[in-house]
Amino acid sequence: MTLRIVFMGTPDFSVPTLTEIVGAGHEVVAVYSQPPRRAGRGMAERKSPVHQAAERFGIPVLTPKSLKDPEAQAVFAAHEADVAVVVAYGLILPKPILDAPVHGCFNLHASLLPRWRGAAPIQRAIMAGDAETGVGVMRMAEGLDTGPVCMEERLPIGPDMTAGELHDALAAIGGNLMVRALAALSRDSLGCREQPDGGVTYAKKIDKAETRIDWSQPAATVHDHIRGLSPFPGAWFELNGERIKVLRSRLADAAAKADPGTLLDETGLVACGTGAIRLIDVQRPGRQQMSYAEFARGARPKPGIVLD
Repeated sequence: MTLRIVFMGTPDFSVPTLTEIVGAGHEVVAVYSQPPRRAGRGMAERKSPVHQAAERFGIPVLTPKSLKDPEAQAVFAAHEADVAVVVAYGLILPKPILDAPVHGCFNLHASLLPRWRGAAPIQRAIMAGDAETGVGVMRMAEGLDTGPVCMEERLPIGPDMTAGELHDALAAIGGNLMVRALAALSRDSLGCREQPDGGVTYAKKIDKAETRIDWSQPAATVHDHIRGLSPFPGAWFELNGERIKVLRSRLADAAAKADPGTLLDETGLVACGTGAIRLIDVQRPGRQQMSYAEFARGARPKPGIVLD
């Protein structure tokens, strides 16, 4: 059964789900996305990835700054949608919006709820050292990611997997999962379970103040911090007044007997509070990502210095 759908999303993560829904033959009557924002050197207005994808599909796009006023709510209700699909949209949906579609609103969330409710579930899962995460389809309620979970797909987090790699994997899995959920909904066979009261954690938005590397932490914690912030915004240290981002690291099988942050050799081995990590890929300001070996040929960091 073809459903009449309003899609609501903004970043790259949302695009595979929109693509899968269109490919499944559903009627997407409108797409909602965040308004274009100025970006780049020329500060030209740039449409969101979802906005651009919707235009390629020939779907009308709406970019309201808020959904709280009655006029915006009336426009939304006029779509007469069977269901709204929400994937990283960026605006809170008030009750009149949640109640407008015949079957309600369904959100694709990148965690195994109730763990990591909130804005940054992918980064927080890696930064916490989680060995597994996933993506789920949730029937939306008024609370923050509190609605019943209808379908889930689990995914192991590899020991060196970055947030960027996990983002791409979950986005692809999520698109397929949402289409399966919509198929079940159209057959009136989509069962949803309430989230348990225990195990709730919150994935607060990444603050720039927490991106600096704290070498006094254990090596595993430093490694998880680096890969959880890669590629954006990037964990960093300072060297000769430059802020150097570390985009890939690896736990080292070495017992470091040096102050935390000390560069131990020419290959990028760095002492932590306990243990050590090896720097694999880094990025200098205004430069492309490069291997540590390439970086070292230009910056010439000497073993024994402390990476501030």
